[in-house]
Amino acid sequence: MSDDATPRLGLPYVAAAQAQKHVTVNEALARLDGLVQTAVVSRVVAAQPADPEDGALYILPAGATGEAWGGEAEGALMRFEAGGWRRLQPPPGQIAWVADEAQVLLFDGAWKRLSQFIAHESVTAALSANGARTRLSIREEDVTLLGPHVATTMVIPSRAIVLSVGTRTLTTVTGASAYDCGISGEPGKFGGSLGAAAGSTNQGVIGPQAFYADTPLRITAIGANFTGGVVRAAVHLLQFDLPDA
Repeated sequence: MSDDATPRLGLPYVAAAQAQKHVTVNEALARLDGLVQTAVVSRVVAAQPADPEDGALYILPAGATGEAWGGEAEGALMRFEAGGWRRLQPPPGQIAWVADEAQVLLFDGAWKRLSQFIAHESVTAALSANGARTRLSIREEDVTLLGPHVATTMVIPSRAIVLSVGTRTLTTVTGASAYDCGISGEPGKFGGSLGAAAGSTNQGVIGPQAFYADTPLRITAIGANFTGGVVRAAVHLLQFDLPDA
């Protein structure tokens, strides 16, 4: 335990017989004001604001610029108070509300969506007394595109029923003018001629259809080979577990 500050939030201690105790107390209050029920304006604003509100908090993106922001690491938590900027160090487990995204982030050395820590690949829809189970499941992967087609590492598992496959273009697809999402032999099964621009989406509702072998998705280029881009694919399915012996 440090003699100078609290171990988790780094709040400064008042020393015995210390002069100007209010300085130390006010520093601790300022840190609490930024780190308790943390709410930040944005994590994508790169240029240091010229006239921020008192108490405004920002999570810095890569390449932030400005007298106080320039040179700070990506993910730094910057707070404006009394005419100046101060960097706050969030402890692991720090949660922050991001106003311009309307979502919650969690810090574990980097800022990540809270949903990444609480999301589950599958949930039980029905369970028998002997362990037979019906599961609603989602499998998801970000696919980097290169060449005529790319197969996912994840697979549609054997003896699962697929309900839908959704895609989102995370970064603009280059080389190809569009792409198909499907499986080997059926390239457009879950969506054809899908958008190459970042932000394009498709929800390919099918069947439902049962699969009897582990089957990867395949993203197939249209017009020319892929030279870049990232597509996020999510498979929505039903899975079934046998009863216990």
